[in-house]
Amino acid sequence: MKMGKLGAHGPLVSSIGLGCMGMSEFYGPADDAAAIAVLHHALSLGINFFDSSDMYGPYTNEKLLGKAFSGIRDQAVIATKFGIVRDEGGGWHGISGRPAYVRSACEASLKRLGTDYIDLYYQHRVDPQVPIEETIGAMAELVQAGKVRFLGLSEANPTTLRRAHQEHRVTALQTEYSLWSRDPEDGGHLATCAELGIAYVAYSPLGRGFLSGQIRSPEDLAPDDFRRVSPRFMGENFARNLSVVRRIEDLAQARGCTSAQLALAWVLGRGRHVLPIPGTTKIARLEENAAAVEMTLTPVELALLEDAAPKGFAAGERYDEQRMPMLNL
Repeated sequence: MKMGKLGAHGPLVSSIGLGCMGMSEFYGPADDAAAIAVLHHALSLGINFFDSSDMYGPYTNEKLLGKAFSGIRDQAVIATKFGIVRDEGGGWHGISGRPAYVRSACEASLKRLGTDYIDLYYQHRVDPQVPIEETIGAMAELVQAGKVRFLGLSEANPTTLRRAHQEHRVTALQTEYSLWSRDPEDGGHLATCAELGIAYVAYSPLGRGFLSGQIRSPEDLAPDDFRRVSPRFMGENFARNLSVVRRIEDLAQARGCTSAQLALAWVLGRGRHVLPIPGTTKIARLEENAAAVEMTLTPVELALLEDAAPKGFAAGERYDEQRMPMLNL
């Protein structure tokens, strides 16, 4: 596994990470034993960067990682998040970046993770009611106290990122980025991160699994899978997006790889500061994704891929009407 620094000043991490959200919620039933096997196998492959959040489960995903890495904590670089407020029953209560909430959320995450420090602590969504300087200031206090090593933001716009970075060094920005979600290119996110020495962590680099080619119909998704109500997975949007995935499959076959590997190789090639964190609950898919690190696409392949899946091809918004306003603040 290739390794590198997370940003200019962050920890040494694998070139591809593992998004852990789907192990606990949103993509169907959870199986903790199978998830722990995947987490341990990831370590054996050299993957050491694991992405979680307090709201995944809610709360159960952090407990899962705490159990999986008990006794081997030093082998894992754990990223988790705060800011999307949920209750134990799964209810949603908006966003909070208030300093008092930052401190209480961190203490709760440390307890669930079974650790005395968090490697990378993200604000999951920017709170428009609280100046970013106040939120980052509270996060910086956690660094000074030794409870957090590095700070990050998720789904923040470049202006907010710069303001936060002036208050305290930001190590990583996480937003959605893939062949079908390329807004960060035109929005300046990638360029700003490169300029400031900030890692760009790409979540859903496989388009929530769609770009893998494994989803051929909405019926392939579990009844409680949130993608069933995601605009890109519904009605005519699904059919239009699937037609592009079939073109990607043709290119992958010509290359001698899978569609997922081709899509991940594309993300990996977008810059040395770009690190994808595809999620999976299956060891075979984990191995498949990890192998993409060794791929380098040729200029001809990149041109063919651009023609097959041009910027903006995805039909439908990334999220529903309720959640779209929470992005790029």
